[in-house]
Amino acid sequence: MSGETDLKTLMQTMTARLDAPVYVFATLVSDTIPADITPRMMFEEDEGTTYILKQSDAKRHNLPHEFPCKMITLDVHSSLEAVGFIAQISAALAEEGMGVNPVSGFYHDHLFVPLGKEADAMRILAQLSEPQI
Repeated sequence: MSGETDLKTLMQTMTARLDAPVYVFATLVSDTIPADITPRMMFEEDEGTTYILKQSDAKRHNLPHEFPCKMITLDVHSSLEAVGFIAQISAALAEEGMGVNPVSGFYHDHLFVPLGKEADAMRILAQLSEPQI
């Protein structure tokens, strides 16, 4: 097993990094994405393929899209089997009235938060990683 599983360690050692581009979610037939677009993520669903891609790419190609958002990467190597990490973060964001779309990669978790809420999300994440007395 790779990555950290202890929730306390994960919370205390995580840092957050805000990615510059604005991202959006789009769903397309899998073979219709233009060749010059490199999606940040893709996931096959029964209804079509969901893509997370730069808003500028979606607009340039007139692709229907939703949820303009910013990506925050949690810089801690969380295990794919870690219990409660994303739940605790999601709950803290929800308490502030903020939805989040989390995506887990092999090494890191990534949070897609509504555009305009990224500063609030970064503040909340910093508070979560402060040592609890």
